[in-house]
Amino acid sequence: MMNIVLLSVLLAGFGSQILKLLILLVRHRKLSWHDVLLTGGMPSSHAAFVVSLATIIYLTEGVSTLFVMSLVFAIIVLRDAFGVRRSVGLEGKAIQQLFKMHHLKSKFHYSMGHTPLQVFVGSLIGFGTAVLVHYYVLIA
Repeated sequence: MMNIVLLSVLLAGFGSQILKLLILLVRHRKLSWHDVLLTGGMPSSHAAFVVSLATIIYLTEGVSTLFVMSLVFAIIVLRDAFGVRRSVGLEGKAIQQLFKMHHLKSKFHYSMGHTPLQVFVGSLIGFGTAVLVHYYVLIA
């Protein structure tokens, strides 16, 4: 039997990434290789990964040292996803607009962080996946 912590994290993280691709496909009617590596967007797979990790550890171990460590890690990642990374992405977008305005060519690339809603939805996916994996394994 697979480790349920690993199963939960993989299902939440990659499941949210697949959902993100499906949303892009519906919205734009096409996908590219760039979309597979895209950061940002709905839902946040970063949030899904870390919330699933903290939740499944809590469900299997309760309030333990490992749970507290995973919770602190999750809080840092979540805050970074919609805080620092979002700000840097907005600044990158502004720099790109300056390049266009002054007709400058550049291979400048920026990545947008997440909106709070994208992080919230990713967190819900992570939490729900952990709960489902935990209770499915208990029943099976």
